[in-house]
Amino acid sequence: MNSAGKSSGTRSLAYIALSVALIAVCSWIAIPTAIPFTMQTFAVFAVLGLLGGKRGTLAILSYLLLGLFGLPIFSGFQGGIGILLGSTGGYLVGFIVMGLLYWLLTKLLGTKPWIMALSMVLGLLLLYAFGSAWFLLVYTNSTGAMSFFTVLGLCVFPFLLPDLFKLLLALLLIRRLSPHLHL
Repeated sequence: MNSAGKSSGTRSLAYIALSVALIAVCSWIAIPTAIPFTMQTFAVFAVLGLLGGKRGTLAILSYLLLGLFGLPIFSGFQGGIGILLGSTGGYLVGFIVMGLLYWLLTKLLGTKPWIMALSMVLGLLLLYAFGSAWFLLVYTNSTGAMSFFTVLGLCVFPFLLPDLFKLLLALLLIRRLSPHLHL
């Protein structure tokens, strides 16, 4: 491999590492509720848009692995397998699903701003579905029955507008920073 290839690989790793740090810091910015309001979703949108689907998904996966091994990088400075297997763990794991969908759609359709935005919105809907199903399963097994509509009222409806605002904020940041990144 030539020095340009090594430099590009090193740059990619550095961007992924910085993205993991961004997601972690944004997860700590939280309003605690049953499902905390965090800036983590903003960071995931920004990372996917700035790094692209492949690198962005690798950053999300790296973030989750670090949290899985106990680093306190999840909301509330928590970490460990218990968080991922808990009632809100599906939303964290759902970030990978979101990244994979973003990667697939932008690979197939391109990276025009409207495609990126549509991919993020569809990814968010998939994240809600995955996380809510997980929440319902874990909650039902540990506490008792709960209707899916109740889960949506607790885990999705309060987050729709804030998450759409985070998506718009991320798209503005992506538009501003993308020309300056050399991936």
